[in-house]
Amino acid sequence: MKENPLPLGRMMVKTKYQGKRMDLRPFFILAGVLILLLLGVAVMVQGYFHELPEGLSVESRLQPVENITFLTDLTYPHGGEVQREQSIFNEILTMVEEAETFLVGDFFLFNDAYDKSTAFPDLTKQLTDALIAKKKEIPEIRIILITDEINNFYGAYEASHITQLRDNGIDVVVTDPQIIGNSNPLYTGIWSTLIRPFGTGDIGLFPNPFDKEAPRITLRSILRLTNFKANHRKVLVNETSGLVTSANPHDASAYHSNIAFRFSGPLVADLLATEKTVAVLSGYEGGDFPTLPVVDAINTELKATVEARVLTEGKIREHLLDEINQTQAGDHIWMGQFYIGDRLFVETLLEAAARDVTIQMILDPNKDAFGIEKSGIPNRPVAAELVESSEGAIQVRWYNTQGEQYHTKLTLIQRGDESIVFGGSANLTKRNIGDKNLETMLKIHTPRNSNLSNDITAYFRRLWGNRGGQFTLRYEDFADTRAWRHWLYRFQEWSGFSTF
Repeated sequence: MKENPLPLGRMMVKTKYQGKRMDLRPFFILAGVLILLLLGVAVMVQGYFHELPEGLSVESRLQPVENITFLTDLTYPHGGEVQREQSIFNEILTMVEEAETFLVGDFFLFNDAYDKSTAFPDLTKQLTDALIAKKKEIPEIRIILITDEINNFYGAYEASHITQLRDNGIDVVVTDPQIIGNSNPLYTGIWSTLIRPFGTGDIGLFPNPFDKEAPRITLRSILRLTNFKANHRKVLVNETSGLVTSANPHDASAYHSNIAFRFSGPLVADLLATEKTVAVLSGYEGGDFPTLPVVDAINTELKATVEARVLTEGKIREHLLDEINQTQAGDHIWMGQFYIGDRLFVETLLEAAARDVTIQMILDPNKDAFGIEKSGIPNRPVAAELVESSEGAIQVRWYNTQGEQYHTKLTLIQRGDESIVFGGSANLTKRNIGDKNLETMLKIHTPRNSNLSNDITAYFRRLWGNRGGQFTLRYEDFADTRAWRHWLYRFQEWSGFSTF
């Protein structure tokens, strides 16, 4: 009897021993899975060891700076009420108003999406209106806003204020995250192989976790978020001055405690050059990017009490560790940090404490994030390690947050007659200072008795000593010495599967 022909697409062979046809489809499926797995591993390894393009992870030349101003935002309880002292956003609006030929801003968070059950100042709208008003006042001015894809929820939609800026002739550059390495490599290898090729979709089915009233989002945009990589910079530049800050023009961040430095002089051109790199790598097509004459002013007649350089990405870690390693007995380190977790940094601080360097740290307790209660990781287990391993030589106090965050990123190293200051956008975590995020910091050199050094020292002493407000709490108030919490932080820091 004649056998029926094989169905189309079915592959069988007759084995030597059994005289039966064998279905090869499972083998092809297995081979396909193995190929995808190998591809995912290759993407994971390549992304983790990704070499950044030229122009990222840079250190500018040491330059004299002029008219440098230390700015702060503070929220704190005093006399039974919450007090707020804010200056940074007003300085941003002032720089917009002063601009005549160009304005370049780079801000991680620039949106008004939040739980509307709590009212916040409309910072995003105010800055949007100010930029549009400036463009209408001076139509030939070049205005460029660089921002992170979080503000469009990773491609799920375009936020209305970004559309409004574009409609009024302002260039908006959404940073391409592929220019930086993978901070969550185990996940990103899978995502890049199986999910990224399909995009983020255009029909949102899920509610926005930041704001119920915002456009709905897609599953693929949520999966894109989980890569945990960002342009985390906070910079503003016009033709006469630059500003580097830890603050975002973001409604729900309006009451965070932050710092900023505004300055003028030849370093402004170096700061602007770092922003051009990000814009061009992200596909900027708005014509000639604004530039300023580059001057190596350290070798000219221009002299200043304060000198500084711009640091981005991994160069921040390199310089910070180097300066701490040079400290000796009698030197003093002040720190104010939202996140600290980088293992190299923890070890370097412990070594400095062993040399009898005085170290005083003000940390956010990591308990609040836009209405969501956080776990205290990484700061609480890291603080426990620093305090216990140094036998109390490293002193820690917690900022007394009232639902907002101590979002500061500031280090003051007083070494001999000199003060070295680091301030800007970068948290002290592997993601932030290990070439996995885009970050900008100023590194400032100034005499220890200069006005700038005195202002920063007074800031730390005010918060540490609770002068005029209940700024900080004892270490014991949020101390967490549980071993499992320490090892959970260590796993998250190692793997990158975390938000810090």
